[in-house]
This record gives sequence, C-alpha cells and structure tokens, in this order.
Amino acid sequence: MSPKIRWYILAMIFIATGLNFLDRQVLSMTIIKIQEELSISDVQYGWVNTGFLISYALMFTVGGRLIDRFGGKKGLGLSVGIWSLASVLHGVMNTFSQLLGFRFLLGVGEGACFPGAAKSVYEWFDEKERAFANGIAIGGAAIGAVAAPPLTILIAGEYGWRWSFVIPGLIGFIWLVLWFGQSWKKSIHAREAKEMAEPAVQISIKKLLQNKTVQVFILIRFLLDPVFYFLMFWVPKYLNQERDLSFERIGELFWIPFLALGLSNILGGWCSDKLVKHNFTINAARKWVMGFAAALTLVAPFISSVSTIEVAILLMSLMMLAHGFWITNYITAIADVFGKYATSSVVGLSGTAGAISGMIINPLIGWIAQNYSYGPLWLVSGIMYPLAFVILMVFIPKIKTIELST
Repeated sequence: MSPKIRWYILAMIFIATGLNFLDRQVLSMTIIKIQEELSISDVQYGWVNTGFLISYALMFTVGGRLIDRFGGKKGLGLSVGIWSLASVLHGVMNTFSQLLGFRFLLGVGEGACFPGAAKSVYEWFDEKERAFANGIAIGGAAIGAVAAPPLTILIAGEYGWRWSFVIPGLIGFIWLVLWFGQSWKKSIHAREAKEMAEPAVQISIKKLLQNKTVQVFILIRFLLDPVFYFLMFWVPKYLNQERDLSFERIGELFWIPFLALGLSNILGGWCSDKLVKHNFTINAARKWVMGFAAALTLVAPFISSVSTIEVAILLMSLMMLAHGFWITNYITAIADVFGKYATSSVVGLSGTAGAISGMIINPLIGWIAQNYSYGPLWLVSGIMYPLAFVILMVFIPKIKTIELST
C-alpha cells in the first residue's frame, strides 16, 4: 500500500479526534455567557449534559455496528458530518429546548468517532504498526482538549460565544471534503483492496455479548471510564475547593495533564510496536505496556496529600500519562483479537458501557466530594487500573485473533 496515503489518512483521523474533544468542550467554556443571555438554569444545564451522554453512549454501540458494516471511511465521515452540523447549530440556538436537541445531536455524531477511528486504523495498518497508529489517532483527542480553552476564549472574545461553536463546525465540513476527496481503494495494495471489497460479515450483538473475551473488555471499560471522567470533569473543582486555586490559575495549569495524555497516547503505541519488532509476541507487547500503565496509576492516592500544587499537577500528569499508555493498547488489543469484522462493534460496546458507568458514578462522586473529601476518590482511582490489569491477565491469558461465527 502507499505509505504516503496511509499516513495522510492517519493525520486526518488525528484531526477528527481532536475536533471531537474540542467541539464537546466549547459548551463548558461558554455556558456562563449562554446562561446569562438565554436564561438557562443550572438544572437545565444538567439535563443538557445528560442528553449528550445518553446519545453518546447509545451511538458508541450503534455507530460501531454501522462502521463494521460499511467501513471506516463512510462511518467516520458520517460521524464528523453529524457533529459538525450540530456544532454549527449551537451557534444559532435561542432556547433551552434547542440547546438540548443540538447537544443530543452532537452526542449522536461524536459517539461513533472512536469506533470509526479504530476501524480505519485497522484497515490501513498491520499488527506491527497498529498500536503506534492507534496512539496517534487517539492522541488527537487530548490535543483537542488542550486547545479548546484558549481557542474558545480567543474566538468568543473577538467574535462572540456563538462563533466559538460555528468556526469549529465549519472546520469539520472542510475536513469532510478532504476525507471523502481521497480515494482509498485506488491507493492501497491489491490484497487490502480485495479484502475491503469483500461483503461485510455482520456478527450479531447477542453473539458478541455471549463471548467471554468481549465481556472482559466491556467490564474493563466499565470499571475504568469513571476514573477518566473524574479526571476530566472534577479536577477543576478539586483544585478550586481543596487547593484554593483561582479559575484563572486552574486555566493556566489544567492543560498540562492533557498534554501528557496526548503524548502518552502516541508513545504508548510506539513502545508496544517497538516490542513487537523486537520479537515480543502481540500478547506480551500489549500487556507489558498496560502493566506499566497500571503500576504508574498507584501515584493517585498521593495527590490529595502532597503539599504543593506543582507536585499535585505532576502526579495528575502521571495519571493521564498512564491512561494514555493503557487506552491505546486496550483499543489495539481489541483490534488484534476481533479483526475487521467486529473491532468497531466491540470498541462501541465497551465505550457504551463506560459512558453508562460514568453516568451512574458521577452523582456518587459528587456525594463523596460534598460529604467527605476527594481523598477516597484519589484512592479508588489508584486501585482501579491495577484491578483491571489483573482481570485482563486472568480472563484473557493470551491476546490473539479469534474467529466469531455469525
């Protein structure tokens, strides 16, 4: 296959996942201005976030199924198109019901992004480069999270909050032109072209859910996603309430852990592929990196007790670094096991499980933080990854391709 084309495709996936996280974070940056202008209450804002999570969770699975059927190019392209339209529509909303509907639509598009990215990477990269490619693909999300605060503040300051939604949405439409403008089948090796042209084999959800390996991947995501949501959504409140940082100071520091996440997404994939090239088995390479990541998360309980904010941010960055190593190899392991027929479906099912878990656990996180402290939350955060790694080792003793009948 043409190396230039596949790296171009990977760069486009990187941009797509970056836009995915950027577009979803614009609202959290502009909600104060929106509430003032449109008289939207905090309770209504809570329902807006719930609406997004419901469609996001649903489309992880539905989107994954459709992408396994129709391929990464069509699936990821449709996903970006839907959420870019939703983002632009945010810029013309005038009522709570419109915001709720557009946010739900945003979740419909964004939920299929990562299954689409995983499928596209599988279609273009073999097992010796797949982890590194997945790391780049996923790393775009972290870079989007880093860019969102300053970019949103800049656009809102110059042109008003509505353009903070419209401009990223228009960039998404430009991305679509470039994405669909590149022919895939004419640019790849004949064997890959033949494989991609084969009729899609649809493995039923029931069959997938009955598979023990699928169940383990779903359980792992169910256990770990609440930790990541805690890091994303609750750390600013922790820094403000327990570390007495101003919102301006939080803005100066909170991008650092996400930068660590983006770098580790790429580095984690590179390390795994490097081990494979040095004659490690796929099983050993993925698990060595995931085991290292799980061990690194044991720093989390110390975050609440260190004396300086600089050390606390450093430990948070190590947590994000560990998550990047973990999630890249976790998604790559799914592709290693389930191949072209079920990768997106299993990534989708696990993502749905993680989003549902996040919806369940978030109120509990708030209750613990309100009635006790953040100490127990940091303690649990440090335990969950080692627990997930033990589950992986026990119930998936060897990461290898398996055949699933229809």
